[in-house]
Amino acid sequence: MTITAPAPLAPPAAGDWVIRDHLHRQPLTAVGTLGPEGTSSQDAAGFLWNSLPDGGPHRPQDVRLFETYEKAGEALRRGDVSHLVVANAYSGVDRFYMDPELSLAAAFHWETPPYGIASLPSGTQDVSPRVASHPAPVPIVGQLLDASFGTPKISLVTSTSAAARAVREGEADLALTTLPAARLYGLVFISSTRTIQMVWSVFVREQ
Repeated sequence: MTITAPAPLAPPAAGDWVIRDHLHRQPLTAVGTLGPEGTSSQDAAGFLWNSLPDGGPHRPQDVRLFETYEKAGEALRRGDVSHLVVANAYSGVDRFYMDPELSLAAAFHWETPPYGIASLPSGTQDVSPRVASHPAPVPIVGQLLDASFGTPKISLVTSTSAAARAVREGEADLALTTLPAARLYGLVFISSTRTIQMVWSVFVREQ
């Protein structure tokens, strides 16, 4: 008897929904997530806005950016935003799942913008550069940073966009950041880039 191996599962397409049961539990007013400008979270929150019938292109997009996911969560509890988008790769995402004031409304797959190691156009010659990075994608630093830089000194910041800003302000030599953030802060990639397949959770207030 010949046993045929099952066909491999196709990877999820960008924007595939895992669950979408309670997205309309709260009327859409604004989506809160991690900032500043240029984060992957902002990109994912924009996708959520454009996917909801009461959002989309017929209404000006209202994505509000906060210094941390926790501050975005506080805005959700106050009613300043109606929906909260959090990356499931975030180490503190469990706080939102366990919060009795919040409810998981949906989860979706969304591919991040390209990530890479970026510097000022003048570059850096440091053998052990200071690399700013959000904690979640730190493993990518070793994958992308050329060995000629030696052992980097990782400086943790609140977002990939904050990492780019740290380089612009002279607080770090290099940043693991996204393409939108690199452009925003006038940085250039000195490494190859890669995207990250990510799942995002959407929370609303519990009723």
